[in-house]
Amino acid sequence: MPVLFGLVALVGVVCALDLVLAVGVIERLVEHSEMCARPGRAPAPSVAGGDRVDAFRTVTTDGRPLHRDQLLDDTAVAFFTPGCRVCRETLPKFLEYARALPGGRRQALAVVVGEEEAAAAYAARLAPVAQVVVEESGGPVSLAFTVTGFPSLLQVARDRSGTLVTTTGGLDLGHPGAPTSRAA
Repeated sequence: MPVLFGLVALVGVVCALDLVLAVGVIERLVEHSEMCARPGRAPAPSVAGGDRVDAFRTVTTDGRPLHRDQLLDDTAVAFFTPGCRVCRETLPKFLEYARALPGGRRQALAVVVGEEEAAAAYAARLAPVAQVVVEESGGPVSLAFTVTGFPSLLQVARDRSGTLVTTTGGLDLGHPGAPTSRAA
């Protein structure tokens, strides 16, 4: 009988410890959610300014071939993925920004990373203002830009040697149509 009481007491202590740990995890999740939801918080860029854009070849959603050398200077490039809350919040701002670009659709590239069916809604909204590419994770455009997070918003231009590089690590969507910087 004393062994049974000891085991019940041990189970009670383990359950209490589990409850304390669960409450701690929940508190951290709430803190993290609040931190991510702060108004005005820009998405962290996954690409740094000055990074070389590797060669890529792909096809846009309207069937046109696209490769690195076709991108114009000061092209706005955005990477989105379905199911991303920050991507959903950023999409309308990018649409407004792209509409104001002087080069029109040719000066905006939107890459939707995910399964084609899930990406279709993003692609449809982006098509009027940008060249749109839908690709799976690890696709040629994502690899060329070394994108690791979503959304990623940047701008590209050629440097003095003619190499296409990112001119910014993030795109300021608050100033539609304005180039943010030039390649060195």
